[in-house]
Amino acid sequence: MNLLEKLDASATARKSLLPDGVGAFGIPIEEVYSATEARIGDRRVLLLGTNNYLGLTFAPECIQAAHEALDKEGTGTTGSRMANGSYFGHRALEREFADFYRCSGGIVFTTGYQANLGTISGLVGPGDTVLIDGDSHASIYDGCILSGADIVRFRHNDVADMEKRLRRLGERAETTLIIAEGIYSMLGDQAPLAEIIELKNKYRCILLLDEAHSLGVLGETGQGLVEKTGLLKAVDFITGTFSKSLCSIGGFCVSNHPQLEQLRYVSHPYIFTASPSPATIASTRAALELLRKGSHLRTQLWKNCTQLYTKLKETGYQLGPDPGPVIAAILDTPQQALLMWNSLLEHNIYVNLILPPAAPEGKSLVRCSVNAAHTSEQIKYVGDTFAKLYKLIRS
Repeated sequence: MNLLEKLDASATARKSLLPDGVGAFGIPIEEVYSATEARIGDRRVLLLGTNNYLGLTFAPECIQAAHEALDKEGTGTTGSRMANGSYFGHRALEREFADFYRCSGGIVFTTGYQANLGTISGLVGPGDTVLIDGDSHASIYDGCILSGADIVRFRHNDVADMEKRLRRLGERAETTLIIAEGIYSMLGDQAPLAEIIELKNKYRCILLLDEAHSLGVLGETGQGLVEKTGLLKAVDFITGTFSKSLCSIGGFCVSNHPQLEQLRYVSHPYIFTASPSPATIASTRAALELLRKGSHLRTQLWKNCTQLYTKLKETGYQLGPDPGPVIAAILDTPQQALLMWNSLLEHNIYVNLILPPAAPEGKSLVRCSVNAAHTSEQIKYVGDTFAKLYKLIRS
């Protein structure tokens, strides 16, 4: 099989799951009306498939900041952070992230994906080990592969399995980077951070926590799982993204280890890419300020999360263990998930469809992402529609 025939085989496998005409992946959004509504084809739909957790995509403060940066600094930096791409805003945002997490330093990356790639591949290399949760995001897997380190996986959120693998590593545990996530993107559950830190200290490892989905969502000021658990100082490196609660594009890493600065010189995903545009940085800075003051947004978000999670649970859907902004209905087959996804769209509700191998344990998911801008009436409509469709997937 040549290279092109491999792609043909991949296309055949995809079409076997998604018949022609079904565009569940990369669906065109024709117009966006607000943080909760858009047009797909000729349908005005409720958006339950975005990561806009605090509903800030149309925040006037962010839009104004982006406009001013466009007028003042142009459309792009046209250079990497290592060359001409470090403007005042980039450096200011790094200081603001470090201040937010009460850390000595911070680095801004061009995307959240690159934040994990750049941090992981800068911290470990051939001869080192990364110990990761089996349900880790693709950016974590790809960062591990890029690093050349040995990759060891433990069962999802299973600290007993994690310790078993640490024991097997023996002396190599001291050159091991453990990676976990504040909130996991598939089922919306949270890492058992206290137990992970106990093992990290016992075996003298380094811990990286990815707060991509928990930034803005957990903790009094929205720092994430580190704030909710009171364990900020026990985590060595924290990464996150701008593309969820901060509603733009980019990523960051913060740490109290002075060696963080060295990543700027060894991390290819940091060095060899253009830096974020001035408008992106400006809107992110405005959003971060709103996030820090946004306890009312988190209160509304969790009210919406609880309302939908409770309704789906009472209806009989199998869900992840914790209510949260990511609420995934777990279905046995891709056909059930596709039927549900199509039926929801026919009822003017857009959600995410997750099929194997992306979904855990060979299951399929219909995943909702709730945000603070959803009204109680919108959440009720979504819950009632799920309830109406429940018999459809069980027949």
